[in-house]
Amino acid sequence: MLPNATAVLVLGICSIVFGCLFVGLILGIIGLVLGNKSRKLYKENPAIWEGYNQLNAGWIMSIIGLAISALYTIYYIFWIVIFGAAAASFWNMSQM
Repeated sequence: MLPNATAVLVLGICSIVFGCLFVGLILGIIGLVLGNKSRKLYKENPAIWEGYNQLNAGWIMSIIGLAISALYTIYYIFWIVIFGAAAASFWNMSQM
């Protein structure tokens, strides 16, 4: 079995589940890093390793979770900027 194949699969699933939180972003990055290391091991000598399908599924889910988390992060930043601009506008109007 490839090292970290199960860990990458679990991290990929958790990055999708927790994608609306910032935790999903961190889990997706960790899943990609661990997945890339194991993928390199498999490509060096594929005959001695098994579990590549599990590793690949986790790696793909980590990418999906990372994309979802990145979109949610952009969404949160957008709303913070909107509310910040509205508060600044309100503050400037109350100073007049």
